[in-house]
Amino acid sequence: MRTVIVDTLASIFFFTTVAALTELYLAGMEPREVLVTRLVMVPLMIVTGRPYGLYRDWVFVKSNASIGWSRTLMDIFAFLTFQLPVYAITLLVAGASLVQIMTLLPTTAFLMILLSRPFGLYLEMVRGWFGVRGV
Repeated sequence: MRTVIVDTLASIFFFTTVAALTELYLAGMEPREVLVTRLVMVPLMIVTGRPYGLYRDWVFVKSNASIGWSRTLMDIFAFLTFQLPVYAITLLVAGASLVQIMTLLPTTAFLMILLSRPFGLYLEMVRGWFGVRGV
């Protein structure tokens, strides 16, 4: 149960911070808009936090990634193959058109590539703080 809590909270803290800063400083959203957007996203992170942690662990075990560059590649692979479909489904549910979704996915994939290893390292660090085992 502790792993569920740790993985979920790690996802919420990391992505809320990164997304809020992006929305505030890059997109120019008002602080209230950022707050509302982040509050809307918390339930999704609660649902996907631990499943992503499990999936990431499985990818690492199956790939036998043990050195820095291979672990980076596996973080990218795990993140893209799990989170990009979640994002696409979220956009669809939110009412985005297929054209809009297909326009957003390549840019989002690029950003996910940039965030995948930092999040993987953060997840491992938080797990270590709480004595939870991952890969």
